[in-house]
Formats: sequence, structure tokens, C-alpha cells
Amino acid sequence: MLFICKFIIICRRTLLALSILSTAISAHADLPLTVEDLITDKGKFKLDLSLAYANSDRQGIFTGEPITVQTGPTSFVNLPTLIGQSLGNSDSLVGTLGLRYGLTGKAEIFARASYLTSNNRSGNITGTSESSEDRFADAWAGINYQFKKDDDTPAVMGFAEFALHEQHERSSSSFKSALVGLTTYKAIDPVVFSLTTAYRFNQSRQDGDKDFKPGNLFLLTPSIAIAVNDRVTLTTGMQWTNRQADQ
Repeated sequence: MLFICKFIIICRRTLLALSILSTAISAHADLPLTVEDLITDKGKFKLDLSLAYANSDRQGIFTGEPITVQTGPTSFVNLPTLIGQSLGNSDSLVGTLGLRYGLTGKAEIFARASYLTSNNRSGNITGTSESSEDRFADAWAGINYQFKKDDDTPAVMGFAEFALHEQHERSSSSFKSALVGLTTYKAIDPVVFSLTTAYRFNQSRQDGDKDFKPGNLFLLTPSIAIAVNDRVTLTTGMQWTNRQADQ
């Protein structure tokens, strides 16, 4: 059972925000209803901040499978865990700071870094144990590009990003993970229909004296946003995710 609660603060002025792609974690994550605010203006910066909380409860026998915390609709942080007892529960809080810069009217580059704090509790017939950690989680960089604006046909945006640094249980890696995707949307005032698809692929990396390869991930996210007024937007949608097994 995995419970995720996400709080996102976007430090900028926009009429309405549609959070189908959370820019607080990835620049491609924020889709406002105002088309002109999709890409950061040329020569300007935008700062994004987010917090993601996850609680994981496990029962039975397992082999310490990593916990995947979704910090945004297309952003994931893998939390390695050594819990292998018959009972286990963990709380994780991931804070992310991102910065975007407008290259042109259609393109922007971005970077983000995440910090993790967690508390793990486990137990079996011999007793219980508890551990906690506070550490840097990962850092990513990428680009967003608007291929087409919303006119007679839906708008299309593309995004790509790669991992500058990922912290594992015993060591770290760089340039071993990447993500690419597309978002298409159509605004019919006051409603915005959108669809995001993304694929994250991972290369083998070393953690201590062992090699491992996180499973690749594919996701599909349809969403609908309704503008109630100039300050409130209601959103609803679903997400389908397929993740390959870790090796």
C-alpha cells in the first residue's frame, strides 16, 4: 500500500494552473490554461518548489524492493530500502527545487534537485527496529519545446531530461537515467483536455559491489481541467503506468 500526498508551490503569476505535469519537479509538469505561459519567456527565470510525501506499509516476506515515490506526474524518485522483515512501514518526504530559463519563445531549459528525509520501521518475531536518514536524492536537467500551439488542432509539447546525479544505498551514479515524452492539449474555454505520455529508461549502474538496473517505466496520463474563475481551476484525470522488473 502506497499513499502519496503532494504539495506544490509555483512561484510565478499566472491566471490559472493545470497541474497535469508538475513543473515543481519537472519543467514539463506545469500546464496553465493560458497558452502564453507554457514556456518561460526568453531571457527570464522561473523558480519552482515542491514537497512530496509517501507512506509505504509492507507485510509478509519480501526482498527489499526499492520504494518508488512519484514526485510529479512524470517524475519519480527511487528510494532504496533494506527492509526485509515480515512487517515494515516507512515515511518519506522529498523536497525539490527547480529552476527554468527561457531560451526562445518556444524552448526552455531546466534543472532540479531533490532532498530526501525518511523514517523506516520494521519488525518480526525477534523484535522491532527503526532507522532514519536525511540525504541528497538526485539532480536532473532537461529541455521543453513547444512544437505547436493550440489553434484549430491540439497543441503539442515535447520534453527530455537526464539524470545528472542519483544517490543509491551505498554509492551514486551519473547520466544513467533519462526520460522523454510528449504532451498534447486542446483548450475549449473554460475546459482544457490534455494527454501526456512519457518513457523513462535506465542503464545499469553500480551500488557498492553490486550491479543493478532499475526497470524502465512507461506512463500515460489523460486529464481534464475546468476553470471555475480567474483563481481556481478544478482538475481530474487518471494515470496508467507500466514498469519493468528491476535487474
